[in-house]
Amino acid sequence: MNVLTGTTSAGMGSTVIMLVLMIAIFYFMLIRPENKRKKEAEQMRGAVKKGDKIVTIGGIVGVVVDVKESRIVVETSADQVRIELEKWAISSNETATEAAKAEAKKAQEAKAKAKAAKKADKAKKDKKADKAEEKTVEAPAEKTEDSESK
Repeated sequence: MNVLTGTTSAGMGSTVIMLVLMIAIFYFMLIRPENKRKKEAEQMRGAVKKGDKIVTIGGIVGVVVDVKESRIVVETSADQVRIELEKWAISSNETATEAAKAEAKKAQEAKAKAKAAKKADKAKKDKKADKAEEKTVEAPAEKTEDSESK
């Protein structure tokens, strides 16, 4: 009877471990990234200001004319058609996206320049080291020739 009880509790333990493992996988693969996206979207919606070019979840593209606590007024065309929308309807802020892309590009260019400068410095150091090595190799050879001629 003990043998049956031991195997049953061992089987139950592995089942519980598998269940906990599945819940952890769901949390880290589905729930946590979704919460992170929601938080980023909320921050983006809260940072909207006058003059920003936005796109709504319905596909309306326009420029923000007025920002209220929970609503925005968007001008959609050259005819100055204005639409009042809820902030939660904003899908993306094109102005902020373009600014972030430009900033990332500048950072990447700065990184490339720094890398090129580092590579150039290394090349200069290598040349100096080679010249110093040549001088040390040539100097003893000259001394032996001088001593032989005497």
